[in-house]
Amino acid sequence: QLQLVESGGGLVQLGGSLRLSCAASGLSLDYYAIGWFRQAPGKEREGVSCIASTGDSTYYPDSVKGRFTISRDNAKNTVYLQMNSLKSEDTAVYSCAVPPLGYYCPEDSISPVDFASWGQGTQVTVSA
Repeated sequence: QLQLVESGGGLVQLGGSLRLSCAASGLSLDYYAIGWFRQAPGKEREGVSCIASTGDSTYYPDSVKGRFTISRDNAKNTVYLQMNSLKSEDTAVYSCAVPPLGYYCPEDSISPVDFASWGQGTQVTVSA
């Protein structure tokens, strides 16, 4: 059974950086796209990144483009989200998720309903 465990969250100052990790066990992620989502209190879950199984295609919304970078290490069965120039609006619980086989990261947006397996999330808090 697939398990996803996020880590790397924490409290960071405005403009700082964090690298989140999503470690998978129970299933090889080699052939799966992976998504990162975030949810702030009182707000809907938002997709912030997606990476294809081959790593050659990625998606970012405008809100994080140029600041966040997704990557994957299939040998470690782990996906990363490097977050730079953090803003107060980046404060949220960040979760990684795996869609069914065959899913390909779209160019316009990613929806949580397309993702079947989720980690428990890691809190990111950006302070002024």
